[in-house]
Amino acid sequence: MLRQIILAAARNSTVKAVVAGAPVSRNVVNRFVGGETVDDAARVAQELTDEGLRVSLDHLGEDTLDAGQADATAKAYLVLLQRLAEAGLTSHGRTEVSVKLTAVGQAIDPRLALDNARRVCEAARNAGTTVTLDMEDHTTTDSTLGILRELRMDFPDTGAVLQSYLRRTEADCRDLAYAGSRVRLCKGTYKEPESVAYQSSGEVDRSYVRCLQVLMQGAGYPMVATHDPRLVAIAGRLAEHRDPGTYEYQMLYGIRPAEQRRLAAAGETVRVYVPYGDEWYGYLMRRLAERPANLTFFLRSLATRS
Repeated sequence: MLRQIILAAARNSTVKAVVAGAPVSRNVVNRFVGGETVDDAARVAQELTDEGLRVSLDHLGEDTLDAGQADATAKAYLVLLQRLAEAGLTSHGRTEVSVKLTAVGQAIDPRLALDNARRVCEAARNAGTTVTLDMEDHTTTDSTLGILRELRMDFPDTGAVLQSYLRRTEADCRDLAYAGSRVRLCKGTYKEPESVAYQSSGEVDRSYVRCLQVLMQGAGYPMVATHDPRLVAIAGRLAEHRDPGTYEYQMLYGIRPAEQRRLAAAGETVRVYVPYGDEWYGYLMRRLAERPANLTFFLRSLATRS
């Protein structure tokens, strides 16, 4: 119930105005967001890569219905990628970018989103790195996978994201478990109807394991996006037959940082998903919904700020 309330708040403009306008302690936002500017993003990427971690940077923004804003978001990625290349942060897969297609025009026209995503992919290639297309609510899944297919014709290393809470995902994993295919598997955070998504955490976890088995047995490059200790352990067992460097773990910035470093110290490839930008509200609310215990930290920071 708490998760549903938080997810509803994430899309409520009145609640957004109250929360975004409140004197929120910077400690709250900084725990989950790598700053607001491209320089902040590059700084955090440098810090993480210096510790032996890899990074995926997400310029925050989604659900735009304005073509000008979609263009501005695409341009922000071009600036970011140039900045990362100049800092030497893109070599050997150290830092890539993640893109939400709704932020670059998907809701306006899928062709607009494809064109903007293509610009970002071209800039990423020139910078020596890759792009992963984030997955959003189920109404965008077919469109996102269609855009992925088109992008992979010219940019075959474009990453996909699949969500285990959707009933269709095991089949999608089978379709995408081919050589050279990078697939990030996560649980999913959007509120979805029972007709398309599993509702209980147990069902979502069991689906995650089934999907992970498909990806680990396939010829692609699985990206295991979870903070769940049980699923991390299961992933380790499923990956025993794979060579090092043929899969990776992914975790969110600010979530289980000690575990990120433990896995990296054990020789695993670990990538940290780092959002940045001033459109942090929706992202923060989904992180609270994903792990409602985080709400205690958030409220404590509000209450104790002087």
